[in-house]
Amino acid sequence: MDQEQLKLGDFLCFAVYSTGHAFNRVYKPILDRLGITYPQYLVMVALWERDGQTVGQIGESLFLESSTLTPLLKRLEAAGHVRRERDTRDERQVRIHLTEKGRALQAEARDVPSCIFAATGKSIEELIRLQAEIVSLRAALDRYEGPDAART
Repeated sequence: MDQEQLKLGDFLCFAVYSTGHAFNRVYKPILDRLGITYPQYLVMVALWERDGQTVGQIGESLFLESSTLTPLLKRLEAAGHVRRERDTRDERQVRIHLTEKGRALQAEARDVPSCIFAATGKSIEELIRLQAEIVSLRAALDRYEGPDAART
């Protein structure tokens, strides 16, 4: 690839990166009304799906390191949305549980997906297809072992 071809607007990774920023811009005023940030919203969605997960399980599902996740959880706990408890069977594990306030937030957040959907201007079918393509791309990149892997 020569220098003539290196244009930022042509990079798929930049398109995905900048789209992430655009999503955050749309989410911000919606989530501000709920008193949470986008990463906190993702944690809450994970817990609404399955309460009582370990920090590691949440981190794995959100692709976050525990060093990033722990401050998020502490802020959610300080806001009264979750409580952190040591696992009774394995003291090394910390489980995250929704509080009543955290469960109530789910009802307040029920319109968030439809607001984001409306902002995209896309059909539900287009978005489902796009999401599947992005997940497939992420899986392929996760499997990639580097340029030297094929030579060994």
